[in-house]
Amino acid sequence: MAATAQARVARPLVPVFDEPAIPASLDRVVVAIPAFNEAAFISRVVADVVHLGFDCVVIDDGSTDETGAIARRAGASVVRHSITLGQGGALQTGIEWALARGADVIVTFDADGQHRAADIAALIDGLRSRDADFALGSRFLGNAVNMPRLRGLLLRAAIWFTRLETGMNVTDTHNGLRAMTRRGAAALGLRQNGMAHASEILHEIADSKLPWVEVPVTIDYSPETLAKGQSGLDFVAILVDLLMGRLAR
Repeated sequence: MAATAQARVARPLVPVFDEPAIPASLDRVVVAIPAFNEAAFISRVVADVVHLGFDCVVIDDGSTDETGAIARRAGASVVRHSITLGQGGALQTGIEWALARGADVIVTFDADGQHRAADIAALIDGLRSRDADFALGSRFLGNAVNMPRLRGLLLRAAIWFTRLETGMNVTDTHNGLRAMTRRGAAALGLRQNGMAHASEILHEIADSKLPWVEVPVTIDYSPETLAKGQSGLDFVAILVDLLMGRLAR
């Protein structure tokens, strides 16, 4: 996903879900994967999730490659944006899609291969065992494989800022691997379409007063994912976006 931090209050379009909503079933888990031009990774990512028995929806955020078609062949449901909204907009679409289909638990998962499908079960267990509405993946409680030192320093600066802003004593931020109950998902309404949505989610969790936990997870860094990730300037832009948004509340 592009690392552009851009706020939009209203979406230029609302995706049409062409399948009817179904009644909630016990412990139905939907894994929502926002994707933009991830043809090189999406087949393996979807296959890993589906292999574990989870329903999977890929939100094709206006890709110009075969991301959507490949994801569908790998076993995912696919919702396509006709234009690119950004990762926050794609996640909001995925959450709405899952809620409309009776999901009890929604897991957000990156499309670039950084996340491990095996961690999904740990997130769900975190919700159940701690009676929480949000389980936040933490690479600093778990593992960050091949993470560059500068990336770690930038993330720790973002963690400090997030603690100061939200009052949440988190150990990680801007980690897209998380799980939420139906009640938790319904409390979210993302308006940050770009990468700043990750901090916005934490703000909304804090405002909701719903219980949350952190769960150790593993993040795998590769040259490909690092090339697509956030730079230092992107982090500055995200912080400015969030500060302006907070002042406007």
